[in-house]
Amino acid sequence: MKIGNFDLKKDGTYIISELSANHGRDINIVKKTIKAAKEIGANAVKLQTYTADTLTLNSDKEDFIIKGGTLWDDKKLYELYKEAYLPWEWHKELFEYARSIDIDIFSSPFDKSAVDFLEQFNPSAYKIASFEITDYDLIKYTASKGKPIIISTGIATISEIQDAVDICRSVGNENIILLKCTSSYPAPLEDANLATIPNLAQTFGVVSGFSDHTLGTTAPVVAVTLGAKVIEKHFILDKSIGGPDADFSLDKQEFSDMIKAVRDTEGLLGKVDYTLTAKKKKSRQFARSLYVSKDIKKGELFTEKNIRSVRPGYGLHPKYLNDILGKEAKKSYTIGDRVSF
Repeated sequence: MKIGNFDLKKDGTYIISELSANHGRDINIVKKTIKAAKEIGANAVKLQTYTADTLTLNSDKEDFIIKGGTLWDDKKLYELYKEAYLPWEWHKELFEYARSIDIDIFSSPFDKSAVDFLEQFNPSAYKIASFEITDYDLIKYTASKGKPIIISTGIATISEIQDAVDICRSVGNENIILLKCTSSYPAPLEDANLATIPNLAQTFGVVSGFSDHTLGTTAPVVAVTLGAKVIEKHFILDKSIGGPDADFSLDKQEFSDMIKAVRDTEGLLGKVDYTLTAKKKKSRQFARSLYVSKDIKKGELFTEKNIRSVRPGYGLHPKYLNDILGKEAKKSYTIGDRVSF
C-alpha cells in the first residue's frame, strides 16, 4: 500500500506529525510547523478539518460540559472546538505550501462537508479520528473516495472495529490502516497495550500502526518493533505557543529525537538474514577450530591430548573432532598446525 509516494512495504515507517490545535491561531505558525516537520524528517503533516458547529451544539446543558479528569474539564465542548479548530480558508495555502517543500499533507474530516471540502485538494489519505469511529456514515462516505483510510481505534469495541473495516470494504476500499490508540490526553504508559498492534493486522487483515498520546518517545519505538507501519504523534513548533494540545505534544527537538529513534530501530530490526556476509566471514577467524596441541609423529593416533578445539578458526570445523579421534596420523605434526582431512 502507498500513501502518496511512500510505499509502506518498502520505505519503512510512515511518520505523521499531527498539527491538531497547535496552530496558535496564526497561519504563519502552521507554515513554520510544516517546514520544521519536513526538516526533521517527518513523512507527513496532518490537519483536522471541522468547525465547532460541525462537531457539537452551542449548548450550556450539563451534557455539553467536559468532565471526567481531562485537561479540559469544566469547559464547554463548543468553546473548546472553537478555540482548537483550524480555519478552513487556510487549507488551500497550507496544502500548496506543504507540497512546495515536498512533505505529504492530509487531514481528518469530521463530517461529510469536510470530506467534500478536502476533495478539492486531492489528499493522499484520510484519517478517521478515534471518537469518530462510531460514525459509520462518515466512514463509508470517506472510504468511498478511494484514498487510503487511516482509522484510530481508541474508543472502539472489537465489533465496532470490524464494522469499520467491513464498511470500507463494502465500498471497494481495501487500503485500510488501523491505529492502536489510547484516547487519554496524555495517555499513561500502562494503558498503551501495544501488543494489540500486531493483533490488529492479523485479526482484520490490514496494515496496523500507532497513534500515540503518551509522553516521551519510548512508545513509538516499541510500536515499531511490534510491526507498526504508521506512527502518528502530536507536534508543536514550540510549547510556548500553548493551546489545548500543547501539554501532550512533542516540540521540534523531541519530535526529531523520536524520528531518529524510530529510524535507528528500523535499522536494528533489519530483516531475517542468515547469510554469511564478508564481515561475518572475516569475524570467523575468532571462532574455534581444530589444531594440533602437542607434537604428533607419523603413525601416532589422534587423541584429545594432541588435538583440541581452540581459537582461531582457520582449522577444521570442531564438529569433525569425533571423526578424527582414534585415527592414525599419516604424517608428523607440530603444535599449532591446523588439522585437515
